[in-house]
Amino acid sequence: MKTRTFKTVLALTLLSVPLAGCLSSPEDLNFYDTGSTDADRFVAQTYPVWARPVVVKKKTVFTSDVNEIKPTVVYQDTAGYPIASAATTGAMMQHPSLMYAQPKLRVAAYAEFEEGGRRVPAVPVENVDPEFLRKEVAYKTSEQPGTLVVDTRSRHLYLVLGNGRAMRYGVGIGRQGYAWKGRGVIQFKREWPRWTPSEDYVTNKPEMKMFSASYGGLVGGVNNPLGARALYIFADGKDTLFRVHGTPDWKSVGKQVSSGCIRMFNQDVVDLYRRVGRGAQIVVK
Repeated sequence: MKTRTFKTVLALTLLSVPLAGCLSSPEDLNFYDTGSTDADRFVAQTYPVWARPVVVKKKTVFTSDVNEIKPTVVYQDTAGYPIASAATTGAMMQHPSLMYAQPKLRVAAYAEFEEGGRRVPAVPVENVDPEFLRKEVAYKTSEQPGTLVVDTRSRHLYLVLGNGRAMRYGVGIGRQGYAWKGRGVIQFKREWPRWTPSEDYVTNKPEMKMFSASYGGLVGGVNNPLGARALYIFADGKDTLFRVHGTPDWKSVGKQVSSGCIRMFNQDVVDLYRRVGRGAQIVVK
């Protein structure tokens, strides 16, 4: 019994280090999503670096309709994030870009929040390049409103709003040789998705066996490599095994360090999740 307990504790300790961030086991597919990543390399290069957050008194609870299929809807609001005062609410609802022009509101957009008993740490925005913080921007494109465009060169994801505008998010992208490019669709999306290490990975690391596909994978949580949300990219009717997802490692956003997927701050992926429906087009270039 003591040996078994020791192994369990060891496995959970190791899992506090974010592993390959692009894998999960969708409930409505008849195969295990073991992905195309190198977990060992991921661990070596993206050790968790997020700092202990400052406690924020006001917290936001996010809800969404995970199982309901809806067309893409572009919201023109602040996505439920706390704002500075009631006096500014009306102006910000009409002009979302105002939210990102003021430092205090920018901090609020990346504040700690709780959801289903899970506490998501704040992002220390003072340590983040402003280029990678969420912002509505001018954006010229021929893509239809509701389309996601990932610019791997600038490391931004754009949600096309129409009328020459887009919501821009900072993203982390795949290392050379790992990234996927092309046109696809968001086939489905998940809140707090499971992560499933490959069978090859657990064969080499028996202490991870309890989290393998045959055991149901690692449940969603703040230390899960997929973060708070995941959007699953399909192309030509097939799963690409690449995702747009959150990450517990905030310092990796804006960098080329992932095992191929598109990772975002957890606060940003929650915001994007609310705005994008299943079936939305995505272009990665």
